[in-house]
Amino acid sequence: MKCKKFNAHQNRLLSVYQLLLLAMITLLPGCAERTNQENNPNILWIYLEDTSPLLGCYGTSIVSTPNIDKLAKEGTLYSNAIMPAPVCSASRSSIITGIMSTTLGLHNHHSSRTIESAIHLPDSIKTLPEIFKQAGYFTFNNGKDDYNFTYDRMDLYDQDYSYHPLYGKRGTSLPISNLKEKEPFFGQIQLSGGKEIFSPTFRENVENPVDRGKIELPPFLPNHPALIEEYANHLDAIQITDRKVGKILEELSDAKLLDNTIVFFFSDHGMRLTRHKQFLYEGGIHVPLIITDFRNSKAFDANNISEDLIGGLDLGPTALALAGIEIPTYMEGINFLDESTQPRKFVISTRDRCDFTIDRIRSVRTSEYKLIRNFMTDRPYSQLTYMDVDGVEFVRVMKELSRDGKLDSVQARFMTMERPPVELYNIQEDPYELNNLADDPDYAEVLQQHDNILQEWIAKTNDQGQYPEKEEGLKLMLGIWGKHATNSEYDTLRVADPNLEGSLWPLKNSKWESVSR
Repeated sequence: MKCKKFNAHQNRLLSVYQLLLLAMITLLPGCAERTNQENNPNILWIYLEDTSPLLGCYGTSIVSTPNIDKLAKEGTLYSNAIMPAPVCSASRSSIITGIMSTTLGLHNHHSSRTIESAIHLPDSIKTLPEIFKQAGYFTFNNGKDDYNFTYDRMDLYDQDYSYHPLYGKRGTSLPISNLKEKEPFFGQIQLSGGKEIFSPTFRENVENPVDRGKIELPPFLPNHPALIEEYANHLDAIQITDRKVGKILEELSDAKLLDNTIVFFFSDHGMRLTRHKQFLYEGGIHVPLIITDFRNSKAFDANNISEDLIGGLDLGPTALALAGIEIPTYMEGINFLDESTQPRKFVISTRDRCDFTIDRIRSVRTSEYKLIRNFMTDRPYSQLTYMDVDGVEFVRVMKELSRDGKLDSVQARFMTMERPPVELYNIQEDPYELNNLADDPDYAEVLQQHDNILQEWIAKTNDQGQYPEKEEGLKLMLGIWGKHATNSEYDTLRVADPNLEGSLWPLKNSKWESVSR
């Protein structure tokens, strides 16, 4: 809507007072979205990949994270932040919409990568950056999107981008120094986090490697050099990430932006390791979350630790509330800073197809317990994944040790050919989730309570994971991964089109292509 103007004849008929009054009445409605923009805070998400809360401020003493620790000291550290999924695209699709990916059919990893497999959001649903944009914010995302729906990126973000047919869209880097004239902004700066280990200069970037001799692995992992090195590499990657976080904060300060900015620091899911990424144990979904308000009028106390249960779905609604923007009623997350809102009693997390590996797992995490329901018990935890195809060392070692009978009873449990339909853990007493209480009669009531929550949620949200995936999505995976796609769901497609298998493999390694605005 354009703001109205008055012609000369109208101006002559109005007194100065009448003119000013009428101008205010006429101008304000049409320009309401820009009102008080100078008072709105900048919201910046420092968004990590594949990172577990193994930071100094979270109690990991052998890793050095001074910049992140300082961020926590000046803000609030959340000790119980749980992501909606243990894999990138499903988690990120949930967070950017504020709705579980399973509600919208976005739950299968790397969906909507071709025209044939495209999934569209309902017209009534807008993504978080679109809502910020409509409220007059400048929006950007330096790095990956990885959303499982099709979209015009320019509707979400104000910057150029590149496109990869498998891994999705990726924003070009927008320098922080360029943001001063673009306030207020909602921005995301993507950091590699745990994926720093894939950088060709990873070793050179590690200034002070963690002492491998001080690594203490979780009891479900064998004390093998390959596992120790994987774990240590993650800590080294976190130290690299810490330096990058320090640089971001320094650049914000130099650009005179920091004192009007609220920073969210978090990861999309946990680290790459056995029983971590792609699974619903704490290692896969428990992540670091720090929120620091650098304004004088802070929204919450500094140097604070919150034990409240926070869901990844809550990040969007909370960011909107901090910016004074109304939260859409369709969002399933909550504003956890609203004192009138009851803290979360549970968080649901989901795992479905990851690349070509088909599975379905659901979890209910409360403050004290975790229920995990395995819907495909005929498939082992350690069925073939992309990490087998890529020749990841610790995966090969775990399978070799299992085959040779060199794992103890706890470590061997994850490598068995079958798994129980239900797992129940006391998170407070058993943080490594080793003692399954599902068959313990003393916990029958707790089990039933948590299972009721899950079943009610499945029915209420019409969890799309309970239905077979559409053929177009399976064709995409079979075309890319070929012989590695061993689940029975691919059998019919193989028979129907023998030429499909592996025909799209070049997509996996194809180069990024620039896309013009």
